Amino acid sequence: LQHYFIQSNLSIMYPTVPGSTVTLERGKDGMVGLTIGGGAPYCPVLYVVQVFENTPAWKEGSLNAGDEMIAVNGKPLRGMTKVQAAKYIQRIDGDVTFTYAKLTLDTNHFKEAKSLDMVMKKVKHKCIERMSSGTADKLGLTRAVLCNDMIVRAHFLLMDFNAAAVVNKGMGDLFAQIACREKCAANEAFTQFADTHRNYHRAAVEFQKKAAPIMNKLGTYLNKAVPDMKLTIKKYADAKFEYLAYCLKIKEMDDEEYTFNSLDDPLPRVEDGNYEYRVVLSCRAQARAHFLQLRSDVRVKLQLLNSKHVQDLTEQLEKWTKVLLQYYEDALAVSQKGNVFPIDIDLSTVVDAQ
Repeated sequence: LQHYFIQSNLSIMYPTVPGSTVTLERGKDGMVGLTIGGGAPYCPVLYVVQVFENTPAWKEGSLNAGDEMIAVNGKPLRGMTKVQAAKYIQRIDGDVTFTYAKLTLDTNHFKEAKSLDMVMKKVKHKCIERMSSGTADKLGLTRAVLCNDMIVRAHFLLMDFNAAAVVNKGMGDLFAQIACREKCAANEAFTQFADTHRNYHRAAVEFQKKAAPIMNKLGTYLNKAVPDMKLTIKKYADAKFEYLAYCLKIKEMDDEEYTFNSLDDPLPRVEDGNYEYRVVLSCRAQARAHFLQLRSDVRVKLQLLNSKHVQDLTEQLEKWTKVLLQYYEDALAVSQKGNVFPIDIDLSTVVDAQ
């Protein structure tokens, strides 16, 4: 009596859209492209567990995870096990017509599917993502890695040159002041020191003038293309973690159901039509679709970024190398010209003058 009461009130407790029909052609492998779950002896309904990509069911688009399967080619499925239903579908020659009830996501149940438990599962996968690459590979996880260290180092190198140029200019001014207080050889030496450091500064300034346009073009890559790529990868990673979290939730619910069935003590949610499970199935399917879309976007942007890297970045770095080499050659020439050693200085005279 209780079982009859539950069956007769499923449509009230767990909302579904009234039955619709869809006819699917079989693929080249003879399959329609979906798996079903539920069914006798514990669950009063059969439902779609997953719709596989690039299959007749996926291309047609009507059936989704969580939808209730009512009949196949007019034959009711209620009372069948999922194995019996699958074998019946396989025995049908030609096209297969499914009568189904669309699952409607009740707001409260949908919020429960995105509960704190799911958030914690996403955090768990994010922690796994931070493991070593070897461990991640063993777990079957792949990560998109974007490295721009070389450009960052070049940017900081230019800042270091600017700081060094300021120091050289300051030292040149200091040596010039010292030279004004000295006589003869000491005056000549300190004057030469001052000129040498000022020439270092001039060479650095010339280098910065030539390097600035190069860094501006590299900056476009560094400050626009790379951050945009990072943002896309972040969204992709978040979608991936959400999808994996739903997969983990479904695995836990499957294990829970298996444990109760092994004790011949079916879960109340299964006896009531397993609506919560079907909601999570639907959420997983949506998360997977979102994840696949973002993965496609990431691949396209990575290809564009790689094209930018090969065509433009290489050219700019070659220019950078030539400008940097010219600076070192100029600095070397200044150093060789400014070599005035040995210098004879009467330090006592210098101290007295100070």
